[in-house]
Order: sequence, then C-alpha cells, then structure tokens
Amino acid sequence: MILQAQIPYDLSQLKPLPGIAPLDPADWLQVDDAFAAQMEERARLLREVRETVLGIEPEAMPAAQELLEVVLAHLPEGYARDGEQVTRPDGVVVTLDRGDPMGTLGVLVQEDLCLLQKRGDEHVLTGAVLCFPAGWRLADKISRPLSIIHVPIPEYDENIGRRVQRLFDGVQPGRPLMRVNRLFHDDPLLHQPVPRRSNNDRASPKTAPYLRSERQCLLRLPETRAVVFSIHTYVVRRGPETL
Repeated sequence: MILQAQIPYDLSQLKPLPGIAPLDPADWLQVDDAFAAQMEERARLLREVRETVLGIEPEAMPAAQELLEVVLAHLPEGYARDGEQVTRPDGVVVTLDRGDPMGTLGVLVQEDLCLLQKRGDEHVLTGAVLCFPAGWRLADKISRPLSIIHVPIPEYDENIGRRVQRLFDGVQPGRPLMRVNRLFHDDPLLHQPVPRRSNNDRASPKTAPYLRSERQCLLRLPETRAVVFSIHTYVVRRGPETL
C-alpha cells in the first residue's frame, strides 16, 4: 500500500470539465512523501510488465527524446545531475538512455507522461509511460485520437471534446496548463488498468476508504511541437475531514 499523507491542493470545489488553469513551469514536476515507494513500484512495473506500461510509435521517438531533455531541464529540488547520471531525491542513480527515453523517464520522475501529436484535426497518443492508470489500458489508447481515448466516459461529451481539442491546439511552449480530478476508490492500488464506465463506478463516494487525485498538466515541446500530458497520482486514506 503506497499512500501520501495528504493531497496538496483543495478538492472541495472542482471546476467543470475541462477545469484547466495556468501553471508556473517551475511547478510542473513534483516530489512528495510517497516518492521513494512510488518510484520503486514504477521500476518494478517497467521491469516486469514493460509492454503494458510503456508504448511508443517509431515516429514519436524525436518527441520522446525532446521530452527527456525538457524534463532534465525542469528537475525539481532534490535531484542532482552528473553528466549522464542523475541522482534522484531518494538516492537512486539513474543512467540516462537516450535510446530509451520513455523508459528512462519512467524511472526518473514520479509523473506518468503521455505524448500527443497532431494528425489531421486531432491529437493522437503516440507514446507514453503509464505506470499508474486509473481505469484505462495504454494498449487500448496508443495511436488513437483524443475523441476515441476518452470513450466511453459519459462526462466527455462532444462539446467537452471540442474544448479539449482547442486546449491542445492552443497550449504554447513555456505556458503549461494544469487540472486536477477526484476519484473515490475501495482499492489503493496505483496500477489499475481495468477499463471503467465513469468516474463513479470505482466506489461509493460516501463509503470509499481511499481518495485518489491526479494532477494533470499540459505543455508543448518547443521543437517537435508535441503536447505532453503528465499525471502525478496521489492516493490518501479518507478521514472525517476528507472529501
């Protein structure tokens, strides 16, 4: 069981979808009190079920390599870099492998990272390291456009879909965006790839013992122009004061 002590933002008044707000680039990547445990679990998943949690199209490799460089330039406090090695806040040393950028990112930072690139009128998921899915499988979504990725979630209707696509079209380098969600769970397991019907079919909001929240960020890579969708996952035990 891997839990944080708290969620570091207010979930009492969530904005309607897409619920997006500007983000300071310096606050993009986060390190929290579950860092070491989550990173150990990420390494295990990448070691044991890599094909389940990592996927990339050959055409997405330049964007993945650019993403690795952007992440290295934005590592938060607690990291230390020495040439081609990075020491994480938990003391683990990661050797950079530019031939496997998504695999390297998977053991470098706490966030899951998805790459989306414009094809025709929509952005398509072309690569990802997704260790902690909350109700979706990477294999079902890779190479699919946004409109298909969000099926069959009822909240994501045609109007929301158009607004989200405009967000992906409009996000600019150096001006990332952020949103958060709130999910009720009976099971605190981080890796939950079983597809869901809606945000409410995991557990009853009144009785669920765990609260899960994803801090989701959007940013555009300046060279390849790919959009990065990052997910930092928090899971806490609910108490009387927890929404």
